[in-house]
Amino acid sequence: GPAATAAAIPQLALPGVAAAAAGFPYTAAAALAAGTQQGVRMPGMTPGAGTVILVSNLNEHEVEPDHLFTLFGVYGDVQRVKILFNKKDTALVQMSEPQQALQAISNLDKVKLFGKELRVMSSIHSAVQMPKEGQPDAGLTKDYTNSTLHRFKKPGSKNYQNIYPPSATLHISNIAPPGEEADVRAAFKSIDIEVQAFRFFQKDRKMALVRVGSVQEAILALIKLHNYPLSENWHLRVSFSKSTI
Repeated sequence: GPAATAAAIPQLALPGVAAAAAGFPYTAAAALAAGTQQGVRMPGMTPGAGTVILVSNLNEHEVEPDHLFTLFGVYGDVQRVKILFNKKDTALVQMSEPQQALQAISNLDKVKLFGKELRVMSSIHSAVQMPKEGQPDAGLTKDYTNSTLHRFKKPGSKNYQNIYPPSATLHISNIAPPGEEADVRAAFKSIDIEVQAFRFFQKDRKMALVRVGSVQEAILALIKLHNYPLSENWHLRVSFSKSTI
């Protein structure tokens, strides 16, 4: 009755458990309040969100753990990825910090990957478990703790200032000297994505902006060309850009 409802409201002041116990409308309100404080859009988030993200509506015929590692790695350092063995259109992605999980959720929910619109939200799991000895897994669970490709390992990394939502213009860096446009275009051609526009940075030919036909193509290009070996010692670095060309 109304009395019970009234009694539940003060619990909103308490973080986490009490708010969740207070029932649906208040959880949403609390999530909204928490979201506003952190300046992030939080679809269906509850307070006390953790580091594990639930990703559903994946294209199960195309997606691999490495794809999710690279895409989610734009928004934080991915520790583990598990594509569910019995439900391959669903995956769990574990980030290093809750704030990174929130960044990924706010930037990747509803984007298209391999032609399907992703659903990205906070998971109730506190960690991604590695498969136990003898459990069928088919290589669908991967640990990336020691990956050399984490973008945010260095404290105060410049990458923290350059986090943008998926965009049709990509920022490409680590282009092998002397910096040949043809080499970068050839990399895109190798994955059947057409470059619409290309521009080197004036002061530094190791960096360029590349515009492709759509955000969906840009996501595929990032997944397939981040760490692409342009030459033996030069591997491309790819991120989304706030600029357009």
